[in-house]
Amino acid sequence: MTGKLNVIGVGPGDPELLTLKAVRIIRESQVICVPKGREEGSSLALSIVQKIINLNDKEIIEAYFPMRKTRTSTEVQKCRSAEVKTSDDVTSGLPDFRSSALSSDLDAKWNQTAETILNKLKAGRNVAFLTLGDPSFYSTFYYLYNKLVALHPDLNIEIIPGVSSINASAARAKISLGLGDDGIAILPANYMNNLKSTLEAFDTVVLMKVHKAFDQIVDLLQEMNLINKAACISQAGMEDEKIFKNIKDVKQEDLSYFSMVIVRK
Repeated sequence: MTGKLNVIGVGPGDPELLTLKAVRIIRESQVICVPKGREEGSSLALSIVQKIINLNDKEIIEAYFPMRKTRTSTEVQKCRSAEVKTSDDVTSGLPDFRSSALSSDLDAKWNQTAETILNKLKAGRNVAFLTLGDPSFYSTFYYLYNKLVALHPDLNIEIIPGVSSINASAARAKISLGLGDDGIAILPANYMNNLKSTLEAFDTVVLMKVHKAFDQIVDLLQEMNLINKAACISQAGMEDEKIFKNIKDVKQEDLSYFSMVIVRK
């Protein structure tokens, strides 16, 4: 294995938020791998990079990952353990993970992408895997990472951090996420079971992916007298960015997968 895999956070949408290191490594890489949520769609991460870097001389691999509810951390650990026991023989190709109890169509897509990346690395080519925001923060890549490391523990890999959507949203809305001994909680909004207790316990609560649960969130904030402490930021750093300091002004058409609510007491 002579090639190197660089996993690069490209930020939330504004290409000027790419780090200098990210730009340098992308320019130096022969192969660019990008995830996309729809097979017939395009990669948002790729479109961000293309605004400031000429990729005409790069091989572009588009990895289709169907949008599914991701596993819990416990399930991921079980999957990781099962895969490590399966095989560490990269030369014979990928083992068939589809026979595991946690197999799925999505696993098959990750397997295909892992095989493609490993083949490029074995050929001595450096690969840059682009991901929105920061790679370590709710990134699909880490599911793929578990497979790659299970297959090749000595994989030459570097994770390049990026600006997360949370940092970008707070900055755009001019909100301090925390000062002094403030406690901060970050939740995907589709997990509503413990939201009330979280709002009671923490000084700042960041709710991601609020588009499907927005009405319930507003109702709960009103019930807890926190409605005036909340802001909604949609598409932070993108051309159609919207910022609402009064979330009661938000309409359903203002919301998207890239919308979040920040509650700051």
